[in-house]
Amino acid sequence: MNTTPFTLSTHDAYARWRDAKLATAPTSIDDLIVEIADAHAPTPAEIAAIRERVARCNTAIYVTNAGDSPDPSIPRAIMAALSVARFDVNPEADAHGVTSLTPKGPMELAGSTEYIPYSQMAINWHTDGYYNPPDRRIRSLALHCVRASAEGGENDILDHELAYLHLRDLDPALVAPLFADDCMTIPFREDGGLMVRPDIVGPVFLDEAGDLHMRYTHRTRSIVWRDDPTAARSVAALRDYLENGPPHALRAKLAPGMGLVCNNVLHTRSAFTESDRLLYRIRYYDRIR
Repeated sequence: MNTTPFTLSTHDAYARWRDAKLATAPTSIDDLIVEIADAHAPTPAEIAAIRERVARCNTAIYVTNAGDSPDPSIPRAIMAALSVARFDVNPEADAHGVTSLTPKGPMELAGSTEYIPYSQMAINWHTDGYYNPPDRRIRSLALHCVRASAEGGENDILDHELAYLHLRDLDPALVAPLFADDCMTIPFREDGGLMVRPDIVGPVFLDEAGDLHMRYTHRTRSIVWRDDPTAARSVAALRDYLENGPPHALRAKLAPGMGLVCNNVLHTRSAFTESDRLLYRIRYYDRIR
């Protein structure tokens, strides 16, 4: 059987991976930044720089000359240059999978419910698409800023592999329950009396042939955790880690023309003031390699 750093019975491979991960972990948001001269045509060297950062910490931030251009093809072009193409479509996305994240009322949304991503409210730690079924698993995403808010709207970013590393170092027994296929359930959702999503059941951590995927939300409502003491202890340890300032978390505020690409890392969003703040988001089924 092939083993990876995420195989719990493996010790030597984990130790080597752990040491390398900590040695190369970014200490400043500046470590993630790549400048792109032409937003519509990133060069091979610029794309290689993005790949290097993603390989090291699953995240890169790009800076372009696009300013507040509302052109949604900019993040699409960057992700295409990274050979990521299979995008997810949700009710608020366009035909290319681009969702405009800007405050909207219930009447402006495809459903009748107000969703926090389309408000000015804060969003706690999560990975994207934790409510998607396995055949629509979100492995990478792009965020591109068109208009920022003068106050608020920052993102805390945390490589999910470092969350795994923290728990395994704390106690390897904390990690196993989070790999269970029935660890976390997002209950079914109805809209207008119609079911729009069934129960979605799955793990928090998933080892995909050596790639660690994380599915997580810090919310306490509309979520059901596996009902056993070991799972409860693992979830409590993870929540405690996230609530007490993870040492490798970085804070970024995207300005117009800037964007973030990542392998669906843990992230937050702080509340913000301006109601015309606009970011484009695209979610993908494939990782950035």
